[in-house]
Amino acid sequence: MRLPKLGFLYLDYVLRFFDHSNFKGWPEKIETVTYHWKNDKKRFIKEVKKKKIDVLIGNIPATAYETFREIARELPHVRFIPSLDTQFSNKSKENVTRFAWKYNLPIPQTHIFYDREKGYKFLRQTDYPKIVKRSYGPSNYGGYFVHKVDSVDEAIALFDEKKYHPIYVQDFIPMEADIRVMLIGHKPVCAFWRRPPEGDWLTNTSQGGSMDYQDVPKNVLDLAVKVSKSANAEYWACDVAYGKDGNVRILECATAFAAFPYIRDWIGQYLMWSLSGGKMKKPHLPMFNWEELGKIDSSLLRTMRHITFGKYTPSYDGAYFDDKKKSYGDSQYYIHELDEQYPMLDVAPRDYEEWPSEKWNFQDRFPFKSIKSMEVENIQNLDAPTSGDEASPEIIIDQQDLQTLFEDISGLGSKKIQKIFEEFSEDEIVENLEFNPGAFSKIKGIKEKLVKKIVSAWVSFKEDRVN
Repeated sequence: MRLPKLGFLYLDYVLRFFDHSNFKGWPEKIETVTYHWKNDKKRFIKEVKKKKIDVLIGNIPATAYETFREIARELPHVRFIPSLDTQFSNKSKENVTRFAWKYNLPIPQTHIFYDREKGYKFLRQTDYPKIVKRSYGPSNYGGYFVHKVDSVDEAIALFDEKKYHPIYVQDFIPMEADIRVMLIGHKPVCAFWRRPPEGDWLTNTSQGGSMDYQDVPKNVLDLAVKVSKSANAEYWACDVAYGKDGNVRILECATAFAAFPYIRDWIGQYLMWSLSGGKMKKPHLPMFNWEELGKIDSSLLRTMRHITFGKYTPSYDGAYFDDKKKSYGDSQYYIHELDEQYPMLDVAPRDYEEWPSEKWNFQDRFPFKSIKSMEVENIQNLDAPTSGDEASPEIIIDQQDLQTLFEDISGLGSKKIQKIFEEFSEDEIVENLEFNPGAFSKIKGIKEKLVKKIVSAWVSFKEDRVN
């Protein structure tokens, strides 16, 4: 079997999910192809063809998703990992909802309106409390674009101020906690609880929530596996709400998520096994490995690489562990038996487009200032909008830029800025800005109000860089 020619898909200013160290042992040269934004589509396609790349590996940010839909059609013999269909949910919360609707996955009751008048009419008639989310954007910034509204006046005032579009509203579900599950080849490889602080409802650790790795329920892992299979995802992450009513529901899911380096190594090992037709070793990641790894300080976990586990082999000595069973669901199991229940599967590419933009790109078809007046459900047969190449970069990685960003924030003096750079590496600062801004509260004198200023400044900073 000829090994495929691999290429890493990078974008200027965007944090890289993979690099060569994640694919340790691949015997052939791995190319890199970088998209430079603006009008770079034709050059990018030409470079991929010139380098004779068979497989492009990397996440595509929300702001470039539609452009890469067009690029993928120009490269029909190139396999994108994850596929553009798998990354459909990366683009927006609306897309997560539509994905869940199609596959009958449990989610909170959700309403989406592109027509402001009809949306506001719904807000005046519905019951409260409700959850309002910014649907479209690169990330949730640790919960800062999720709002609980308790009345129609509060809801309308929020949309008037924030200009969120579309109007995206969910029923408020009282939660015990939510659970993040990460999967590779549909096998859970990491899972942890995120619990809200006393008297609060947001579970984000940046908002004061806590996390732990113990005793993730079976129905949560089963749901995460079902969602991963529905998305045909080589790697995947789900946020599952564990409701006080005893039910589980999908909150978020995507291929773009914050992950420890060793998990990215595991994904790389898995992809090398899959793409080599089994010639390279398949990673063995035992169930509940996260319970043991979760006992390690997170600052150390951020530096650990290439973690491996031995496989169980039956022997007389193994009799010592005969009573080492784990209660799970309605039964007790040896850990290796649970590995058989949750196997790591080879994900084969599909030969069709499941989410073509002609049907599903509502965001570009009905922008905020559109004069059209209709709900999303009624527009599936309209002609596709024109998708341009212009998109805004997501994560700017430059120390001087970060210094300038922080210096412009009122209340963030030079001493606090210096402590930020002492506490975090440049990449960690960017990752915190994108995924976990509450991490800056570790710095003495940085409270929640100042964290919100940092989030707001980061969003404006990126927008200014594009304009």
